[in-house]
Amino acid sequence: MRKKCLIVGICGGSASGKTTVTQKIIEKIDNQNIEVIKFDDYYYDISFFKKMGIEKNKINFDHPNSLEIPLFVKHIQMLKKGLPIEKPVYNFSTYKRNKKKLKIYSKDIIIVEGILIFSEKKLRDLIDVKIYVDTDSDERLLRRIKRDVLSRGRSIESVIEQYNSTVKPMHLEFVEPTKRWADVIVPNGGENKIAIEMIVARLQKLIGN
Repeated sequence: MRKKCLIVGICGGSASGKTTVTQKIIEKIDNQNIEVIKFDDYYYDISFFKKMGIEKNKINFDHPNSLEIPLFVKHIQMLKKGLPIEKPVYNFSTYKRNKKKLKIYSKDIIIVEGILIFSEKKLRDLIDVKIYVDTDSDERLLRRIKRDVLSRGRSIESVIEQYNSTVKPMHLEFVEPTKRWADVIVPNGGENKIAIEMIVARLQKLIGN
């Protein structure tokens, strides 16, 4: 009989270090039966917003309505039952989903990562271990500028404008308050070795390693 699929949620503000924490956990767990799913891949395609009459520069990517939450919830439910999913793949440069989807199989540990994964109760209730990465807002802004300029072809001006108009206010409204749902809060992200070691030890116990 297959062991239970453990869903681990890693939340936190934009550029807080969620991916680094995820990588550190994977490196330390002596188990290759782990899969990572990013909530970012469930952003609606640009065509969805065009149909609604919303221009590209007016899309609020930090609001829950910009994500296809029902599909994400359905996919997590399927993985918990041991079923494979066809995951969308989002391109941040074109604001489009790739035509080819990625097949994901249920594994011992599924790490779901995103800024809004604790904001929706139906999704939150599916997550077995909730981790919130807490990083200073100035540090997050600097990381976001570096990431979006180098990896996503954005200008510094557009990144700062987006941060002030949507990222910061949406963080205060939808992300920061969800810390109360976290089982563990990790200050300083991937640099917090003690917190990561404690998380790894707990996860290993839960999956029977």
